[in-house]
Amino acid sequence: MAEMLQMLALSPTMETGTIVKWNRAEGDTFSSGDVLCEVETDKATMEYEAASDGILRKITAPAGSKVRVGDLIAINATADEDISELLASAPATAQEGAVESAETAAPDVAADMIAVAAQGENSHLPDGVRASPLARKIARERGINLRTIQGSGPGGRIVKADLGRSSAAKPVRRLPAAVEAIDTVVPLSDKRRIIAARLSESKLASPHFYLTVKVAADGLVSVRSEINKTTEPRLSFNAFLVKLVAAALSRHPQVNASWTDDAIIRHGSVDIALAVAQPDGLVTPVVRGAQRKGIIEIDTELRNLISRAREGKLSPEEYSDSTFTISNLGSYGVHQFAAIINPPNAAILSIGEIFREPYEAAGNTVAFRSAMFLTLSCDHRIIDGAAAGEFARDLKNMIERPISALL
Repeated sequence: MAEMLQMLALSPTMETGTIVKWNRAEGDTFSSGDVLCEVETDKATMEYEAASDGILRKITAPAGSKVRVGDLIAINATADEDISELLASAPATAQEGAVESAETAAPDVAADMIAVAAQGENSHLPDGVRASPLARKIARERGINLRTIQGSGPGGRIVKADLGRSSAAKPVRRLPAAVEAIDTVVPLSDKRRIIAARLSESKLASPHFYLTVKVAADGLVSVRSEINKTTEPRLSFNAFLVKLVAAALSRHPQVNASWTDDAIIRHGSVDIALAVAQPDGLVTPVVRGAQRKGIIEIDTELRNLISRAREGKLSPEEYSDSTFTISNLGSYGVHQFAAIINPPNAAILSIGEIFREPYEAAGNTVAFRSAMFLTLSCDHRIIDGAAAGEFARDLKNMIERPISALL
């Protein structure tokens, strides 16, 4: 019996997904557990596995399609089964074979403004003209007036194929101050939309306050250097920081917390997320139970998580449900910054670069030391100023004297 294959929610916050590629072609057989296609979610590229055996009779959402959770992406059916009713439930863009990817379907509003400013009465973005997003994009790039095109799609809709019969024109450009400049419209990926929504919600819903401490880092630098003499690969600063932060959080459970409508949850496990940059945003892989792990174990786990995070290979459980977050921009030469809290955490720690500075040493002499700035962003609903100050003070002491974390 013919079966609809629908887009699944492959991450906790996923609302839409973009099909990166199909691993099976139409007519191919598959078994339960086979990976039919790869889907880019708001966080990573996930594998879509078949729930049963079957034949991939029809793909309704080709590679590059952006599909909402629950929408039809393919049909499982034998060669002689009637699938016309199932096909009727496919999105219109899939039926006409012009489903655009996030990379090719630029937002109409921003691009329309550029085109109208550039072409005046020759604008190719007329009201009332029915055209697919891909057709609009091509028209913008070629300077084609869509009023002059006869659409061959459903209801006279202009599709990509219709533009192939039109004469090409120059790309849309604008010339501010007599200097040629070309605008680039970057379509919003699902990941960027989710990041924007979550951070906006965090900033609006969580009353942030910030405190900054300057930490002498010679002790940390020395301990890491000594350990790395006999350790391969060399342990990262992030591994030491995760371990020390975990030790401080264990002593200050009010910081290792989350807000709910009915209560404040103080988490028993210290699950620390580390912000990792990706080309279209960031992801926060989590070291779980960091208070119970040694530095070498933490470093090994971080290397694996960061590598797969940059490849978009993390599973949802590897980047969800942290209890605290660290954001380290020191490697970019950033001296000091204040990050936005990563929901549902109560706080996030921003770490700047390690730098050299002069200080007054014994005997009124001037010496130099390594130092770094730590900025703690706190949700004031959960953490009071004094509690945040105590946590920052103890973390500062642990970094300056790493041995104290073991006491």
